[in-house]
Amino acid sequence: MSEIKASMAGNMWKIVVKEGDKVEAGDDVAILESMKMEIPISTEQSGIIKEIKVREGDFINEGDVIAVIE
Repeated sequence: MSEIKASMAGNMWKIVVKEGDKVEAGDDVAILESMKMEIPISTEQSGIIKEIKVREGDFINEGDVIAVIE
């Protein structure tokens, strides 16, 4: 299992995957809004999204876990 973490602080603008989705390395998982910019958060490994730990609209700190992939 691996965790997908936020690279910076901001608001969770959009989650583009659902639990159970298969993802490939480099796929976007979510989009973070910070300082009026949209920053895509992508996975570094292929697998299946086991759990999404945040909701759209949540404030996220750098290093917070966004999703768990297996």
